[in-house]
Amino acid sequence: MLQILLAYGIILGAVALFISDRLRPDLVATLALLALALTGIVTPAEALAGFSDPVVVMIAALFVVGEGLYRTGMAERLARLPARFATGETSLLVTVMLMAGLLSAFLSSTGTVAIMLPVVVGLARERKVAPSRLLIPLSVAALLGGMLTLIGTAPNLIASQQLASAGRAPFAFFDFTPVGAVMLTLGIGFFVLVGRRWLPHREAPGERASGAAWAATGEAVSHRDLLARYGVASSIRMLAVPGGSPLAGRTLRELDLRRRLAVDILDIRSPDEEGPRPVVPDTRLEEGDRLRVLGRPEHVAALLDEGLAPAGNGEVDEGLPEDLGLAEVLLTPRSRLIGKTLVEARFREVYRVTALGAMRVGEPVAEPPRDLRLRFGDTLLVKGPWQRIRNLSSERRDLVVVASPPDAEAQPPLRRAPMAGGIVLFMMALLTLDLVPQAVAVVLAAALMALTGCVRGDEAYRAVNWQSVVLIAGVLPMATALEKTGGLALAVSAVGGVLDGGTPPHVVLAVLFVATSVLSQVMSNTATAVLLAPVALKVAVEAGHAPEPFLMAVAIAASTAFATPIASPVNTLVIGPGGYRFGDFFKTGVALQVILLAATLVVVPALFPF
Repeated sequence: MLQILLAYGIILGAVALFISDRLRPDLVATLALLALALTGIVTPAEALAGFSDPVVVMIAALFVVGEGLYRTGMAERLARLPARFATGETSLLVTVMLMAGLLSAFLSSTGTVAIMLPVVVGLARERKVAPSRLLIPLSVAALLGGMLTLIGTAPNLIASQQLASAGRAPFAFFDFTPVGAVMLTLGIGFFVLVGRRWLPHREAPGERASGAAWAATGEAVSHRDLLARYGVASSIRMLAVPGGSPLAGRTLRELDLRRRLAVDILDIRSPDEEGPRPVVPDTRLEEGDRLRVLGRPEHVAALLDEGLAPAGNGEVDEGLPEDLGLAEVLLTPRSRLIGKTLVEARFREVYRVTALGAMRVGEPVAEPPRDLRLRFGDTLLVKGPWQRIRNLSSERRDLVVVASPPDAEAQPPLRRAPMAGGIVLFMMALLTLDLVPQAVAVVLAAALMALTGCVRGDEAYRAVNWQSVVLIAGVLPMATALEKTGGLALAVSAVGGVLDGGTPPHVVLAVLFVATSVLSQVMSNTATAVLLAPVALKVAVEAGHAPEPFLMAVAIAASTAFATPIASPVNTLVIGPGGYRFGDFFKTGVALQVILLAATLVVVPALFPF
């Protein structure tokens, strides 16, 4: 009994930390894993078994498969399809939700929202619709779309693995599709008929001042527009190195202008060279060089005192040269940049771009961006070579590009898109026909993405969300601990005491759905599924029912994280661009959860009899 209490104490402590959000979820899972191992509740081998679990391997491989769809341009082209069919607010809402649902059946919900966010904001601006009317439906559809396939979300895989561990056939790839299709249809219908009455007509903070509203529209976003909106256009000057200047012959490292004067050199051009010279520490200034610099007037004046001179009128009114690009980027909820300054995060060295300005709560920040301690929702205006600007789009874990002036090569080539699509279809065929184990099919698809060049080796490793992998691997031993100590049997007995043998299975199904749905509002849906799927399995078996409908209900309920802005990263991601408040999520989320509960009680038993 002592071990049962100890196991429950560790698990409840982990749940409390998950809910508090004071520590990263993967760190909480790791601490719980260590506590279980150090107390002897699980052996070291059992504690580490999660890292070799087929579910964990499949999830890691699915990140690579999704990256292949993204890198080849197929995912982005699909995300832009709503622009072809939407004319008014209603048609735009339906097509956005439908496209988000379909994409998230094969990509992570967070990845889907990261891809579609700039598209939807841009379409809203073009159609003269407030983004707040579309972004909650976007996040909801991304969560609902995860119900469409076995690989749509981690809870589906966990439920399937529970069946396999009980010696039953796991869920097939399309077993979730009929249920998920009903839920997605109900979600779209809810927002069309009822939910959009509760969606606010609200400008996102900074919509007036942000170039994000133009992203993905037919309107061109100019350098001058973005520079003006961030209040930095007047801080850019064109200077020259005159003959006899004491700065001639000195390297940028020696001058150390960024540290001494808070002045950034944006580009350097020599009279006898067509293109810009690299702005690197070893670059040596020469007489006649023209420098484009960014800094406050007093700092630029100090630079003039050191030996530079205005070039022409000393101001830049044409924006930036064609070989340099701008982008407006939004920090994601789990960005590694949050809480750091750009200097501490080595932003310039990591991303090879320079932050020109920052915006917070819709207002340009007067403080130099390099000294600003970043928060979630901050946007940065960055400049760099076009290739570097395009590369930022792959950094979806830390940054989301929400606006960038177009360039001739901005869109990724489509030559490998058919290959990526074919690999996904091949994977689906393997999973549907059950020709090989599920984990083997997904890993094979990831390997083919790399072998065919849809994803490079380094991109494949960067594509994996290791936080999610460690989280799942760390949580899985909790279920082992409950099984070993008898804690799982105790939980099932407690549930059985409340729901006696004569309780209708529909009531049991409803209780499991509500418990899972409520818990998923305050902690990871993956952790929720890991803890409740074994309970659902044991309750079903002891009551003499087939476990499939109960595990299906747990998987569905784990993806109903609609009711709070912190319930899922996709909700948090749309808060800033949509200008949302807590109540905006609660009103629509709770109502939709009730609808989906009722649908689950009808649809799931019809497809998976008790």
